Amino acid sequence: MRKTLRAVGAAALTTGIVVVGAGAAAAHVTVIPDTTDAGAYALLTFGVPHGCGDSPTTKVSIQVPEQVVTVTPTVNPGWDVEKVMADLAEPVDDGHGGQYTERVAEVVYTAKTPLPDGYRDALVLSLKLPDAAGETLVFPTVQECAEGESAWVQVPADGEDGHDLELPAPLFELTAAGGDGHDDAEPVADDADAAASDGSAADGAAAGSDGAPAALTWAALVLAAAGLVLGALGFVRSRPRA
Repeated sequence: MRKTLRAVGAAALTTGIVVVGAGAAAAHVTVIPDTTDAGAYALLTFGVPHGCGDSPTTKVSIQVPEQVVTVTPTVNPGWDVEKVMADLAEPVDDGHGGQYTERVAEVVYTAKTPLPDGYRDALVLSLKLPDAAGETLVFPTVQECAEGESAWVQVPADGEDGHDLELPAPLFELTAAGGDGHDDAEPVADDADAAASDGSAADGAAAGSDGAPAALTWAALVLAAAGLVLGALGFVRSRPRA
């Protein structure tokens, strides 16, 4: 099955050959990345929204693009997960003084209990995106069911709308990386510091300016109280004696 999946993916990418499984449903197996920034670390969520026709899903095999070397599958309590490795033609620097001699070519999720048609689940992969803005990453995926399978491997030709395909492969395009994280953070910090400084200055100004009004307020209260006392005494003295 794994060799078949790799062959199917290669055929779809190079010749546009369509492989249709039994009882394919209208809804698609899709991938939603939390970022498409080239060179970034991303979480890819593969949605499995249905079975093959009315048959429950038993296995989902996701082929990983050759540009990706390492993949960390997220453990899903309803599925067993396996990484299928393939040898690299040439070792790749792992960034920590070592080398990768093989890559994750495929991730296979096998349902512990078949996923019934009409129920959805999400399978999540963590990986580093290739530093290649403008390139499209394709993840040919085969969905096996209790009866039949659906091979989501179709890739739109140039100018073709992927929504018109019956069994489109999950895919997305890499975009140019955003601004430097440190650069983005500095203006925020500066603004926060400025706001804090402005707030402190405002507090200081308020404290400095409130000192005199506060003293005047107390003096006014004392004078008012004295006035009330004197007024009361005058009222008492002016009352006629019985």
